[in-house]
Amino acid sequence: MTQGKGFNFGLGKMKELTEAFKKAQQVQEGAKKLQEELEQMEIEGQSSNGLVKVTLSGNQEPKSVEIAPEALAQGAEALSATVTEAMQDAYTKSTDTMREKMETLTSGLNISGLG
Repeated sequence: MTQGKGFNFGLGKMKELTEAFKKAQQVQEGAKKLQEELEQMEIEGQSSNGLVKVTLSGNQEPKSVEIAPEALAQGAEALSATVTEAMQDAYTKSTDTMREKMETLTSGLNISGLG
């Protein structure tokens, strides 16, 4: 019977594993804070003509829609297109914000050892 071999998991590997767990915990804590921050954010998108504004939270929860009276005079089809344009703008801005925040969260962390 051979003793002391364990799972062939030497001290060097144990240190790497400990560091990987620390990094994973940092990312998890940061992600929780980020989620809370995103929930509180308000990101506005608008149509190119400025007649419709859509506000989303940072995690893309719809918050409000503002429609200028002039937009109503354009008719239902044009209004629908204008609202869609504003929604797409807000969605793009929200997605970009999330991406930037995640990059900031993970910058400086060498998490390749986790895979």
